[in-house]
Amino acid sequence: MDSKLPAFLRELERLGNGNDAQPQDRSHKMLNITPDTGEFLFLLIRALEAKRALEIGTSNGYSTLWLARAVQPFGGTVTTLEVSPHKAEMARSNFGRAELQEWIELKVVDACVFIKQQGQDAFDFVFLDSDRKEYISWWRDLQRVLVKGGLLVIDNAISHANEMEDFVRAIRQTQGCIAVLVPVGKGELVVLKEA
Repeated sequence: MDSKLPAFLRELERLGNGNDAQPQDRSHKMLNITPDTGEFLFLLIRALEAKRALEIGTSNGYSTLWLARAVQPFGGTVTTLEVSPHKAEMARSNFGRAELQEWIELKVVDACVFIKQQGQDAFDFVFLDSDRKEYISWWRDLQRVLVKGGLLVIDNAISHANEMEDFVRAIRQTQGCIAVLVPVGKGELVVLKEA
């Protein structure tokens, strides 16, 4: 990893944690992934040699930077979706500071609308870190846009397991999908769409 990027990621981690410790509305919290989750996502993308990554839930761009650095050697792109214009603007600034904007396509859009518009096999890797109550309604489209042999990773699978029970059940009942819960960070459910 570039020598400047780890220091910048640590800075964003401190800022995010400090911000989230303040009493405020959830929509103003950063709710960033943990650093070990970032390392885990980085490793998965590198192992998969994913060139087309989709992230649903940009926030201030902390997780996006991990993804972008991972796809960079393959000439890949991270398409990241954020519904909040304020958070998207923070993320855009952070992408510029990290000098990774070339590998990131930030869209301020509702995720449901975006994924419905995508074609079959549009992405090699999908990372979900968004409004968990929406996931089950996205499941059919998520399967469609994920290439065979691709990975779907869902954050907060342990910390907020009760909010995702129906979604996880639907995944486990879907033929052609293998899921494993990995106790990294707040819990990552890793789903392989079999080739």
